[in-house]
Amino acid sequence: MDNVDAFVAEVLPLLREEVLALHRGDVGPRMALWSHAEPVTLFGAILTQTGWDRIEPAFTWLATTFHGSQSYDYEVLAAGVSGDMGYIAGIEHSVAATRPEADPGPYQLRVTTIFRREDGAWKVVHRHGDAFDPASTSVPPGSRL
Repeated sequence: MDNVDAFVAEVLPLLREEVLALHRGDVGPRMALWSHAEPVTLFGAILTQTGWDRIEPAFTWLATTFHGSQSYDYEVLAAGVSGDMGYIAGIEHSVAATRPEADPGPYQLRVTTIFRREDGAWKVVHRHGDAFDPASTSVPPGSRL
């Protein structure tokens, strides 16, 4: 197993745990996975914040918006690691409810997460997520790459 495979094998279960917990309204695993040391940035699908003092309350609020998770999968598209920095990019496939009275529904996010090793543990220092449209993977007719 090379460094990238080892990195993905270590961080992917952490990402899965923190998203499933968030979907249950539990912000604890996300708070634990994120670095509290600057710089940290969040370019979220719903909100954008910079600095732990602004990201922490944003995550607390975000956890209140979910009311159940039926499934979650992370489709890894790319990953890399160099020294104490690493990244993973992919598509999050989720089924969750965003209102107490709502039935869980599917949604997909295109996500890039950057990690920094702190005291021997990988910590998130940046996450960029936005809605994923599967049609965006196709080249429009008549276009050239």
